[in-house]
Amino acid sequence: MPVKSAVVRREVINSVLTYSKAAHPREGILLLRGSSKKGVLHIDSVAIPPMATHGQSFSSFNWYMVPMDLSFVGVAHSHPSGYAVPSQQDMLHMMGRVMMIAGFPYEDSSCVKIYNSRGDPVSYAIDDSPQQS
Repeated sequence: MPVKSAVVRREVINSVLTYSKAAHPREGILLLRGSSKKGVLHIDSVAIPPMATHGQSFSSFNWYMVPMDLSFVGVAHSHPSGYAVPSQQDMLHMMGRVMMIAGFPYEDSSCVKIYNSRGDPVSYAIDDSPQQS
């Protein structure tokens, strides 16, 4: 069943935006970690994929190099063009339950969009509560 809504920790949004700015004008790519509770996807951290490649209009990594970890729920990447909508190539190579795209200028959460495995937009709320240990 495709994800319909998500809750994303503020730190995740900030990490994706910061990483995207650092990679610009190339695409950046990160792994998303989280869990699903009662049909809502909770995204609580990011990880840098091993041996990631960043290009002018693509980013990629080898999933076989990623350790077996069931907490990976999707991938976040940037679109330096500012058009934060999944391309056909994005959809063909999607891994996980969601795809998060940060569009240039990477200023705030309005530049971040989330899509499910069908390419449909996913509404999300930002969790600003303190992280529990």
